[in-house]
Amino acid sequence: FDPAGFCKKGDEKTFRNLRAAEIKHGRVAMMAAEGGVVHHFVKFPGFVEVPSGLGAVNIAPGSYGFIALFGIAGALELAIWTESDDKAPGDFGDPLGLNQYNEDTRNRELNNGRFAMFAAIGIIAAELLTGKDAVEQLGF
Repeated sequence: FDPAGFCKKGDEKTFRNLRAAEIKHGRVAMMAAEGGVVHHFVKFPGFVEVPSGLGAVNIAPGSYGFIALFGIAGALELAIWTESDDKAPGDFGDPLGLNQYNEDTRNRELNNGRFAMFAAIGIIAAELLTGKDAVEQLGF
């Protein structure tokens, strides 16, 4: 299913590249949506004075935390979590040994990631518009 025509029929390399990007963006969006809510309630030691929401990246030590997360994620993607032609896009094995990474789980991850991309952009847009973080948007 490709209504926008991003991938020509039979072009498996482009499809795999786009699917891997979709899975990565979905995983990041799931963490972003969850982090937007959790950060309102949980503060790590040394980060107690950092505001919740998007303002966290503008104030030290929140900006240092963002830079560290960005660097760690980049290093993991470039060195450890690399794509392999003999596996499905986004398949990095079963690190916890749960034997749950099957087709059904992959489809759920893909669909949840798609939803999370909308959730994360909604949280960001609402915060930019109102100045309230993800939980404050709910009226708590």
